[in-house]
Amino acid sequence: MESQWNHKIFTIKEKDVEPLALEIFRFQYSNNPVYHEYVNALHINARAVKSVVQIPFLPIRFFKSHTVQTTVFDPAAIFESSGTTGSSNSSHRVKDITIYKDSFTIAFQLFYGPISDWCIIGLLPSYLERGNSSLVYMVNELIQMSGHAESGFYLHEYDKLYSVLTSLEKKKQKTLLIGVTFALLDLAEKYSLPLAHTIIMETGGMKGRREEMIRREVHDILQQSFNVPAVHSEYGMTELLSQAYSKGNGIFHCPPWMKVLVRDEEDPLSVRMPPANQQMAFATGAINVIDLANIYSCSFIATDDAGKLYNDGSFEVLGRMDNSDLRGCSLLAL
Repeated sequence: MESQWNHKIFTIKEKDVEPLALEIFRFQYSNNPVYHEYVNALHINARAVKSVVQIPFLPIRFFKSHTVQTTVFDPAAIFESSGTTGSSNSSHRVKDITIYKDSFTIAFQLFYGPISDWCIIGLLPSYLERGNSSLVYMVNELIQMSGHAESGFYLHEYDKLYSVLTSLEKKKQKTLLIGVTFALLDLAEKYSLPLAHTIIMETGGMKGRREEMIRREVHDILQQSFNVPAVHSEYGMTELLSQAYSKGNGIFHCPPWMKVLVRDEEDPLSVRMPPANQQMAFATGAINVIDLANIYSCSFIATDDAGKLYNDGSFEVLGRMDNSDLRGCSLLAL
């Protein structure tokens, strides 16, 4: 059954997204106790759900308080979020790690081409300093698949990293420098280096290390220090097994098996759609994510992010929601 799901998910065509999403909804409603109870608590008749916009999205906070698991299994991996001091962490129990590998490998190649063309450098100190990070797992796998001698993680070795980047630039080697925001800013403050063959990709994250800044401010600093035309971004999270990518201006695009919707902040069950047939028309609201790769947890996640959804399916992240969007969580106490 696992190989059947993998094939369906990662070879999907646009016209098949909604039928497969509905099939997965029924599968998860029947085999995920937490999701089953949540749907019932909303007084939604699962058999009456006939379109994607009718599917209930599980509040992301449930990954902190419940075991969100579809079917019974011993997890091959458990990914955990970083959290803040005194807070509980999200936990994502992964039944089949090959689904995650397929998801990030195929998505990376869709956006950036063969992994073997790249030198992959991870600047992720806050993630490396703790275990069970899905981001570290992904970057480590990309490092191994790149096969490049200089690919690897750099913890706080900014002098060494500067030397390596200088050498790679001289060789005109395509390089991806993927880093947590505060570490990239630390590097930018210490060194100014024109990067003609390197893509800088920020994954977000200050975590109290620096004063919070809006994405545009971060990107302006990085563009100026490294003389790059744009800063790329990755949108992923512990509770998902897929990532969206931005190649600049904070506009994200999803792989075919991942979709973003936006919901009304006051009515979590109401989905807002951008006006059709208007160039760059958009709708704003809280971000819902359909991640079909989440076949053994929950594929329908109501995040705590606010966003802007364009009518071509691309989106922007505008920031975090406030506590007004908590009512869905109170519907279920197990």
